[in-house]
Order: sequence, then C-alpha cells, then structure tokens
Amino acid sequence: MTHLWITGASQGIGRAVALAAAQRGWTVSATARGEEGLTALVLAGAGRISAFPGDITDRAGLAAVVDAVEAANGPITVAVLNAGTHQPTDGAAFDPSVYDRLIAVNLGGAINSLAAILPRFTARKSGRVALVSSVAAYRGLPKAGAYCASKAAVTALAESLRLDLAAVGVRVQVIHPGFVRTPLTDKNTFPMPFLVEPEAAAARILTGLEGNGFEIAFPRRFVFLLKLLRLLPYRLYFALVARQTGV
Repeated sequence: MTHLWITGASQGIGRAVALAAAQRGWTVSATARGEEGLTALVLAGAGRISAFPGDITDRAGLAAVVDAVEAANGPITVAVLNAGTHQPTDGAAFDPSVYDRLIAVNLGGAINSLAAILPRFTARKSGRVALVSSVAAYRGLPKAGAYCASKAAVTALAESLRLDLAAVGVRVQVIHPGFVRTPLTDKNTFPMPFLVEPEAAAARILTGLEGNGFEIAFPRRFVFLLKLLRLLPYRLYFALVARQTGV
C-alpha cells in the first residue's frame, strides 16, 4: 500500500497532488498550517485523506506530526516535501528579512521535513522522498533573488541526497514545476508562459513518483527553453533576460 505524506497540502499543487493520489487509491496524510484548508481537503478526499496540521519551520513540532501520521496510518512510503512560499525581491531595495523568511521556509522547511522522515526511511531501507523545487532553481532571475537562491539550494540538496541514500534503498527525487496556477501565482502581475493548471501538475508529479527518474519537470517546452538558457555564457544570458524582462 502506498502511504503518501505531503506538506503544503491545503492549497495549490499540494492540494491537487493529495486529491489525485487519493483518487488512485493511495492513503494520504496531509500537513499544512491552514487547518481550514485541510478540513476542506479531507472532505474532498473520499475517506482516503487524513489531516495532520503542522508548521514546517518548527522542527520538533514537525517530528511530532510524523509520529502522529505513522501511528494513525502506518509507515509512510512516499514523502512529497511541497510546502514553500514566494515573495518578489528587488536587489535595489535589498531587504534581508525577506531572504531570511524565504530561506527559512523553502530550504529550512525541507531540512526539517527530511529530519522527521529520513531516519525512518533509512532504518527501513526503503522509501521515496521528493523535494519540490522550481525551474527558478536553474538560473538567477530578476526580482526573485530570495526565491531562486532558496530553490537552487533545495535542488542541490536533493542531488546530494540522491547520491548518499541510493545505497540504503531510499530514492530521492526533485520536482521542478514551471508556472502553476495557485494562490501564489495568482498574485503575479507579469505574463506567465505555459501556465499549468494544478490538476495537470499533479498528474505529472504522480507519474514521476511512480517512475525511477530523478527530475520531475514540467511543462516540457518551458523546461527545455530554460535549460537552453542555462547553457548560455553569462554575457549572453544577462543580455537576453534583461531585454525580455525590461530590467
């Protein structure tokens, strides 16, 4: 039986993944800070979703959440560390508090989640953990210094863990979504190319979780273009991005 534990489950990608997994017959344990959103998720989950409220920035509290999850629903077999946040940043008006917050949530939250789940996986010599990063991890983008830095760190963390944990039977994956329609992206005032609906994103993620590849990235055309940009020398990259974004 597949037992999924997913963080950031009350809205956006996390909610869509939880519902899609439940529809596939998985047992889903959902964690988020928003108890109202979790309650709505449980009601929509046809009896296969259980709510376990928690804050990923609280390491001890999150460990207690995982204790409760496994006591109620049995051993977790798949963990999707999805919780994260975004806030635009402008280097010309540098605010370190924004960087502190995004790094604490996006990177620190992933570390706290790993601290709660990895000892169980390594002891059982089995398990799959997927860290949700972003295509923004590929290269630095304007007005997104804190977000890009935090997500690039998540990607590097996943790469290292993939190498470290393969020998003990734990599979590590990274998820690189492009623009997905969520409450966070709804706040964006700029064009979002190849925008994906959360249900389509969830389908791609679950298909990836059932496979053996390391990276789950979508939409394909957008990912292809961004990976081409990653190959450009800095002089060309900076000139092209500045021209396209007007910075």
